Amino acid sequence: MTLDRPKAPWPYDFLPRVPSFEVTSNDVSDGETLPPDQVAGKDVSPHLAWSGFPSETAAFAVTCFDPDAPSGSGWWHWMVLDLDPSVTELPSGADADPPGGTVQLRSDSGKVGFAGAAPPPGDYEHRYIFAVHALKQRLDLPSDTSMAKGAANITFNVLARGLITPVYRNA
Repeated sequence: MTLDRPKAPWPYDFLPRVPSFEVTSNDVSDGETLPPDQVAGKDVSPHLAWSGFPSETAAFAVTCFDPDAPSGSGWWHWMVLDLDPSVTELPSGADADPPGGTVQLRSDSGKVGFAGAAPPPGDYEHRYIFAVHALKQRLDLPSDTSMAKGAANITFNVLARGLITPVYRNA
């Protein structure tokens, strides 16, 4: 069954505007279907690299959010906080062995680390927004912080943001 409902709004339209920078990946591309490694069951975080962020960046946060999840509030798939500003690339599977000094929060699936795409069968195509946020300071939040609080802290401390948005539909 295909659900007949409009797509969720773009979440960053509701946040203060900030400069953008480039995010690239060897694994995922804007508008392209997520490969099997980034789908539930394999749950491998994709390679991400970024450049062109502000020189005053004190830390990075990386998130993955599905605004199209039928929850009324979207679905958080990944949040890693306090990446050192010298880190400008994460290899595939970095969630299984994150860089030192980082904190990963529990995704909406209940697991720490990356939770792959798993939209309801027959639902329309979902967007998976991988965002790299350049921050003006480390957040120093404990690992049991909620995703909502993590996202709010990112928003209040963001200098610039880069996005890459693949899609997935569970046929």
